[in-house]
This record gives sequence, structure tokens and C-alpha cells, in this order.
Amino acid sequence: MIGCFRPPEIYPLARKDNPPKMEFISASGKAFNTVLPNDFSFYEQLNQLIQEEPVESIDLGRRSLCAAIGIVKGQPFNPDARMKKILEEAVAIGNATARAIDWYPREKSARIYPDSDSAWVMAYAGKDVFFEVDDARNLDARTMFHYAYTAVTPAMAVTKAGIGSDYGIAFLDSKKQAMDGSRTYKLHLPPNVPIKNFWAVTLYDTQTRSMLQTSQPFPTVGSQSKGFQQNKDGSYDVYFGPEAPKGKETNWLETIPGKSWFIILRMYGPLQPWIDKTWRPGEIEFVNYR
Repeated sequence: MIGCFRPPEIYPLARKDNPPKMEFISASGKAFNTVLPNDFSFYEQLNQLIQEEPVESIDLGRRSLCAAIGIVKGQPFNPDARMKKILEEAVAIGNATARAIDWYPREKSARIYPDSDSAWVMAYAGKDVFFEVDDARNLDARTMFHYAYTAVTPAMAVTKAGIGSDYGIAFLDSKKQAMDGSRTYKLHLPPNVPIKNFWAVTLYDTQTRSMLQTSQPFPTVGSQSKGFQQNKDGSYDVYFGPEAPKGKETNWLETIPGKSWFIILRMYGPLQPWIDKTWRPGEIEFVNYR
């Protein structure tokens, strides 16, 4: 996924007489779309990026790929009808391929619990931000991260007890099926969730890779949520469905019939039982409340 574009009216090209400026804009309470298009306009945006940014901001390999389809800095991008049709088909196929790689992950190095049939995966396959295996790039692993997320830093792949954060991602339920927004599911977290700071479960839309837009403005619950219920044995249950199970409203995240979803379990200040996997979350289980 290509990163954010800088509006030229806010960030004009840097010159000696026009030093770069930065303006911080609060996005709280505002809706904005960060999903790249899956039609020809994708290439138009890519061309805009190539034209506006310094040549050195994109490595030679990716510049070469762009050049192969007619996107070159300082040159017009104007493919003929035949090439435009090819590119439109390519972006649709590429999007579908990336979606399949992400939502039905087969990359073994991305599994958090490879010795089991667990659906839990990590963003960085093998905890490696460079996605290198046997002196080559693992392209499926790279796609798994860059299609679903927007930033990469080595620090995000380093897990240290009590410091930073770590994440578990579930795209599928315990039966290895995509989650259905019309059904009700439950996630069980055993007692003594191993965190120094807090944990949270956040709900995402598989179509946008952004938080699912429901009547809940912030589709997340966790240890800092007001009224969140703990079971008598110290464990927790989180529910997902179009309606809250009776008496579980504070432990519930709303889903939308007709839309699939996935979750991220965020561990802030993860402790050793999470790191060495002696503590592990349950799978996403379908429950019949109707």
C-alpha cells in the first residue's frame, strides 16, 4: 500500500526560498478515506506521487516497475486505451490476490502458534520487517503486512517484556471461516492477561482495513473500558454480533449483517507469558443466541 499523499496546497515542493512546512490537523471526530482505489485512478495517484516526491524517495526497483507501465518522473502518464484496459484489470487482480493472501493466510511464519490449528497470526511474518527468507524476499509475507497496514518500523516487530506493544490478529474463526456480520461470536481470554499496561480488542472491516463503522464510534473494548465485565475466575469474554447478548452489553462489539470483519488483540506492555506463549487467547467461536 502506498503511503499518504501530501496535498500541494499544504505541503508545497521544497525550495530554498520556500522551506518545507508541516501542519498538524486533528482528525478526531472526522471521517476520511485512506483506502486506495481499485481502478485506473490508482495509477493516477501513483503517478502524482512519483511526480511530486524526490526521485530518491522511491528505490530503483520500484521506480523501474513504475517505468515499465509508463510512470516516470518528469514525463506525462497517458496510456492508450489498450494499456489502460490492461492496467484496470491488473489492479483488480492485484487487489483480489492481496485480499486472499491476507484474509486466508497460509504463510506459516506468520502463525503465532504454528504447532496448533490456531487462526491467530502476527502482522510481521517471523517477526521480520524485511520479510527475508533464504536471502530472498517473502512476497506473501510482505503483502500480508503492506496490504492491511500503512506503516513499518523495525521497532514494531521487536517484542520486549513490559515495553511497547504486540499484536495478535484473527481473520478467521475457530473453523477457519470468515466471520459473518449477521452471526454472534465470542472470544475468551484466560485469567491473568499478561500485560503491564493494558489490552484491547479492536474490530476492523475487511473491505476497508479500517475500523468497522457501526453505532459504536470506537469499536474497541478492553481492560480500560468502563463497565467491562470480568468472569469469576478472572477471565474475560468479548462478544461480537449485530445485537448484544443480554447482560453482556459492556463486553460487546457491534457487527453488520452482510459485512465480514476481523480483530486485532493489542497487548500494551506484553509480559513474558505472552512472549513465550504459555498464555494464549482462545479462538473466535460462533455462539448461537437466537
